[in-house]
Amino acid sequence: MTSSLSEAVIAGADAAALESLPLPDHFPAACVRAADVSMFEGVEDKDVRKSLSVGDVPMPELAPDEALIAVMASAINYNTVWTAMFEPLPTFQFLKELGKAGGWEARHDLPYHIVGSDASGVIVRTGSSVRRWKVGDHVSISPAYVDEQDPDTHHDGMLGLGQKAWGFETNFGGLAHYAVVRASQLMPKPPALTWEEAAVNPLCASTAYRMLVSDRGARMKQGDIVLIWGATGGLGSYAVQLVRNGGGIPVGVVNSDEKARLLRSLGCEAVINRREILGGDDTLLRRPEGWKRMGRAIRDAVGEDPHIVFEHVGRETFAASVFLARRGGTVVTCGSSTGYEHTYDNRYLWMRLKRIIGSHGANLHEQCEVNRLITLGSLVPALSTTYPLAEVGSAARAVQTNQHIGKVGVLCLAPRPGLGVTDPEARARVGEERLRLFRG
Repeated sequence: MTSSLSEAVIAGADAAALESLPLPDHFPAACVRAADVSMFEGVEDKDVRKSLSVGDVPMPELAPDEALIAVMASAINYNTVWTAMFEPLPTFQFLKELGKAGGWEARHDLPYHIVGSDASGVIVRTGSSVRRWKVGDHVSISPAYVDEQDPDTHHDGMLGLGQKAWGFETNFGGLAHYAVVRASQLMPKPPALTWEEAAVNPLCASTAYRMLVSDRGARMKQGDIVLIWGATGGLGSYAVQLVRNGGGIPVGVVNSDEKARLLRSLGCEAVINRREILGGDDTLLRRPEGWKRMGRAIRDAVGEDPHIVFEHVGRETFAASVFLARRGGTVVTCGSSTGYEHTYDNRYLWMRLKRIIGSHGANLHEQCEVNRLITLGSLVPALSTTYPLAEVGSAARAVQTNQHIGKVGVLCLAPRPGLGVTDPEARARVGEERLRLFRG
């Protein structure tokens, strides 16, 4: 049963009304349990529907630099899948380590982990030191949880030793009716977007931005050819848009005709269906024969080898990525969804003067640059489907088994899709067809 505060948020109550209502003692949240960490030992299919469930959890206290968000919508990222598989290690180790810092951080060390690293919603409470935000503000959440007292944070938020991924390395994440975030994670919600459209962007869009556009990434320039693995996935779909916007030439790799059609509708003219090139044998991507086939396909499509390879798949593609980048080219990587132990032929790296850049998340400045692009309509959400919070296990399973395209959204307090637009004129300028590209 929803609390009166939740009902007021859903009804669009003003700040005074929200402040006058008490916080609920408990609220629904998607969690994994410390008691379950060994449940998949010896099991080949670590089905996240068995470990990720929704239940009532106590309302946490709020630190002075934090805000309490009534979460209208959230999204599934691969870090939620890792969490629910308890791989590569149980996230309770992260929570225990965070709790050792004491003070407010001790709250995070609990026998349950509220997951989720994306969200949009309404601020319902602010801590005493929050200055720039107020109750009633509509916000999107950056997943970068940083230590503002670490000197390196002031050079780059992602370099600080205390930097963590909210909802993965911290508790109180976004797949819940309420979430706790630091004020340094808050961004204005793009007013042309629905709650679920706004929720799916922060993690993937900003990660792709840092990888490609930021001076801390590959520094893509006009005319650069960029090979994008998984080009209709959460990361790849934003990468395609950023490359096109920046005057680059995206070469998108997909595994079906349906995804190829979607990619072309997104404006990616050079599309490679790897099933056609490899004859359905993806193991070829680990061998020179497969690398050479892909190289010929890329040159047939655009006439040259790629300046940049956008890499996040990991074990299955990394050797190919190192081979395929042109002489002096760059492989930029932010993850390893198929495995994080990579084997590649180092001769193609050192003898051809290539670079590998590791990239993780995005700092708040980069996040806000992306949020501005989304607000302007220069980037459109990659939302393909939406699940209710009660079915979060099925939503995560769809990502785990790669049965999705784009991003999978999750409705939390929002009672149905399509709510939350506060600037219909701006939405009309962007165009309903563009905003719904991934939903058919």
